[in-house]
Amino acid sequence: MKMTWRWYGEGNDNVTLDHVRQIPGVMGIVWSLHDKVAGEEWEMERIREEADRITAKGFSPAVVESVNIHDDIKIGLPTRDKYIDKYIDTIRKLSTVGVKVICYNFMPVFDWTRTELYRELPDGSNALFYEKAAITDNPRDMVDRILAGAGEFTMPGWEPERLARLDELFAAYADVTDEKLGDNLRYFLERVIPVCEEVDVKMAIHPDDPAWPIFGLPRIVRNRESIRRLLDFVDSPYNGLTFCTGSLGTDLRNDLPAMIREFHDRIHFAHIRNVKVFDNGDFIEVSHRGQDGSVDVAEVVRAYHETNFQGYVRPDHGRHLWGEEKDCRPGYGLYDRALGIMYLLGVWDSLDNAKGGA
Repeated sequence: MKMTWRWYGEGNDNVTLDHVRQIPGVMGIVWSLHDKVAGEEWEMERIREEADRITAKGFSPAVVESVNIHDDIKIGLPTRDKYIDKYIDTIRKLSTVGVKVICYNFMPVFDWTRTELYRELPDGSNALFYEKAAITDNPRDMVDRILAGAGEFTMPGWEPERLARLDELFAAYADVTDEKLGDNLRYFLERVIPVCEEVDVKMAIHPDDPAWPIFGLPRIVRNRESIRRLLDFVDSPYNGLTFCTGSLGTDLRNDLPAMIREFHDRIHFAHIRNVKVFDNGDFIEVSHRGQDGSVDVAEVVRAYHETNFQGYVRPDHGRHLWGEEKDCRPGYGLYDRALGIMYLLGVWDSLDNAKGGA
């Protein structure tokens, strides 16, 4: 298990690489060019500059998260090949600086959905929250709340310029069913996976977040059956998963440890976080400690340990602690994610020790 940390770049993240160096066990930085919108060219100079900045601090740049998919690809428009060609160009460029995994998603319109960014928890910390009743017929209300809460921070999938065309986007997706969206994903994978095999870069799709339909939009990566289907689209080890316990864990019917054991050879990147799911369908993100939420994080780590997981992992969203929400990107403060790393590595070390003793 290779521990990593998601970082939003120089001048775009209140957490510095020098902060991250002081967290034991972190060997890699998960990065992107966060000013790039879907379909835009990634210049080689920019890619090399960011990778060099990461390696200069002693970290690996092997994982890139958020090379976003243009809507024309998801919708299946005639222009999609142009954008797939640009995506392939980016894959080739990233391979030259040591990138081994690209995390992406195929969610329509919204990259992830929450209704509140700073809901207070009983201990006084606050975290990302989803209120089912707040998902009304008008998505603009939710968009305005999220963008206002984000302030000056960029959030992948929530680009203001793109969401300014919200009505246009919903109209474009009006006839896109689950089946059609799946067909468009298959088309994309059939184009890019042969290139990935050539340059040794694995694609790792992120599940839908949350794991159910919202606003009538299709959802195709939300449970065991849908994951098996997409892996069968192109039966290659380069067509794989970002297994996110926080996203899949919003549906309590998902047996996360069993899914890890089944798909372990296709999981290239793991997001490990905890959510507390309420009886009415609301959920809030909580600490990584299993007892604090609905995800048995220790059993999740045990499943990875039993399958000898050699891929990349990061603590996903954390709570905002000790007033840091005034300075940090929602969900991406320093303290709770650092605590999460120590919890995950502590469980892993204890499993190592038990195995050695046996």
